[in-house]
Amino acid sequence: MYMSKSRVRGFPGSRVFLPFALVSLAVIVLLFASSCTSDRGSPGAGGSARNGLVKVVAAENFWGDVVSQIGAGHVSAKSIIASPSADPHLYESTANDAAAVSTAKIVVLNGAGYDDFMNRLLSSSGTHPIVVSVQKVMRAGGANPNPHFWYEISKVPDVAGAIETALENADPKNAAAYRSNLGSFDASLQPVMEVINLIKARYKGAPVAYTERVPGYLLNEAGLRVVSPPGFAQAIEDGNDPGPADASAMNDLITSRKIRMLLYNRQAVSPVTQRVRSLALKYGVPVVGITETLPRPGEHYQQWQLDQTRAILKALGG
Repeated sequence: MYMSKSRVRGFPGSRVFLPFALVSLAVIVLLFASSCTSDRGSPGAGGSARNGLVKVVAAENFWGDVVSQIGAGHVSAKSIIASPSADPHLYESTANDAAAVSTAKIVVLNGAGYDDFMNRLLSSSGTHPIVVSVQKVMRAGGANPNPHFWYEISKVPDVAGAIETALENADPKNAAAYRSNLGSFDASLQPVMEVINLIKARYKGAPVAYTERVPGYLLNEAGLRVVSPPGFAQAIEDGNDPGPADASAMNDLITSRKIRMLLYNRQAVSPVTQRVRSLALKYGVPVVGITETLPRPGEHYQQWQLDQTRAILKALGG
């Protein structure tokens, strides 16, 4: 799984809806409070930077951002997948990544096959950092779970709580600060949940489609009904072309206007997904561009998800 190299990273001109002008006070306060940036500090022995910060390595930038917010002022957080042009499904680790993991006090990985390179880095590191596996926190099992756990907004506080516990264990003297930051982080997700609940109240059961499973958990929480062929989404996720029957079924959903919206992964495109997007625009089906990782440097997880949920709400209303 995830071995094909046919996925092309980029941001084609998908129709992206602008967020509302106002952001909740809780989010604003948290964003200003989050003073720890990626790669802050220099590595040192025992998983601590030379300036006394706890060294944490996260596989993806969204989990790294959560670490930075909860550990603000006390951690040195490095995200390995930090560029929008990097595909976690296909990422190949570097010597710098290995060095970072080998000196980390805490490692945060997604799991479920999404970032297997982290398991290899941990195995070869010869060290034993505290490991937070999001898959284990969310108790996601089965043969092929959807690995995009960060789109299940209602459960992200569980992951944040596991990160806070790891920070407390690594750095007990700053436990009070970590607990306080965790409370602020959890509160800052409320605006996102309010939009999700509003979508569910207004559009429960509305049929939608996606090019791959990235926003699957979010759509489920919002009460929307995903009708895109499972084989189509799985093929795209694996970097393959969908079979003729799945491709035909997806085209029919669009040309017959059987869906209210198409969600399109702007970070992993192929000729097939570009054709589907163009077809949706031709037939007047709203297209919402979503991403797998934080699309802009310095953006926070909450604002990213707030923008995307608002875009979904606006598309359904249109």
